[in-house]
Amino acid sequence: MFKRLFLITIAIFLSYSASAEGLDTGDTAWMLTSTALVLFMTLPGLALFYAGLVRSKNAVSVLMQCFTIACLVSVVWVVYGYSLAFKGDGLFIGDLSAAFLSGIGRETLAGTIPESVFVTFQLTFAIITPALVVGAFAERMKFSAMCLFSALWLTFIYLPATHMVWGGGLLAQWGVIDFAGGLVVHLTCGVGALVAALVLGTRKGFPDTPMPPHNRNMVMMGAAMLWVGWFGFNGGSVLSADPELASLVFVTTCLAASTGILGALATSWLVQSKPDLSMVLNGMLAGLVGITAGADVVSVNSAMVIGLIAGGIVVGSVLAIDRAKLDDPVGAISVHLVCGIWGTLAVGIFSADHSFGTQLIGVLAYGAFTFPLALAIFYVIKATIGLRVSEEEERQGLDVSEHGMQAYGGM
Repeated sequence: MFKRLFLITIAIFLSYSASAEGLDTGDTAWMLTSTALVLFMTLPGLALFYAGLVRSKNAVSVLMQCFTIACLVSVVWVVYGYSLAFKGDGLFIGDLSAAFLSGIGRETLAGTIPESVFVTFQLTFAIITPALVVGAFAERMKFSAMCLFSALWLTFIYLPATHMVWGGGLLAQWGVIDFAGGLVVHLTCGVGALVAALVLGTRKGFPDTPMPPHNRNMVMMGAAMLWVGWFGFNGGSVLSADPELASLVFVTTCLAASTGILGALATSWLVQSKPDLSMVLNGMLAGLVGITAGADVVSVNSAMVIGLIAGGIVVGSVLAIDRAKLDDPVGAISVHLVCGIWGTLAVGIFSADHSFGTQLIGVLAYGAFTFPLALAIFYVIKATIGLRVSEEEERQGLDVSEHGMQAYGGM
């Protein structure tokens, strides 16, 4: 009896799949899962990772920033963000034909999935990208300035950056390859992190006063969630449940993360005499960032090399940035900018079908576009509502001064 019911259920499922022209229920199910996984990367993954890396008096502020960005970006994305990123045939930006998701209903498709699913999947990328910048201005930026920055940065940097590669714009026409966000996500947020650190300046007491992470257990849990979520980040970028391609992306993603850890472990052990947990976790992220641009076009062996090199690069970059007295509390510049560049160029090195020169053009074009705009956004905010909290508010901690509460029972 149960076998018969099972067969009837399968038959109904298959008949529905066949009756919806162009719609594939398996692809749709995988994309719904991937969308949830990418949101899981920001909430709670990134929120916990960053909150654990700051001092206890600033943990609530980081959590508030990540959650607020998720909500703010969701609204902007629906009102005009998706349309400007993916509609129209402009070289640098799209049009407003799909503002407020006009014309996108249950019946409209993006390939073999409902377009509404594609909209939401891309929304999760739009959420995490400005949230990644949070780590670079943690412990010293006003909450109101963070809100304004996120809206302006998304509008004037992320949307054109997305359209130029994923929306069929200029760089896509030039042949620049970015499978899941090595350029669109990581290089752009890495430049944003660099500009934030330059304009805001250092935290009071940095670098002479030690400012270690207040909760390494929280950091580890957040990092583990990011690793798991990355299977949706990269795997979902296939935009289908294609067995061969999705499987390859899963393997290259996992192995790059693993060798990223090993590269950072070996490098930190060699340079610092003891293996450092924070460096190792950033090595994992470095490997994942490194493979993101080309997870679908490089071999398994190449993925391991890409991750291993990224793990070593991130340790050297973090130490160099500290020596330069550039205050980046979470290593966002090293992980996302430096390793984002490496991963984008690695596509041209390890994939015979793609050009190193074209990938280099993509990196230079994104840098030339993103840096001055990010600089302008920060200076506009600085000249209007101000960027930094006062010295007393910073000393007290943003949890109390900005939000009137503590993360724990005491400071």
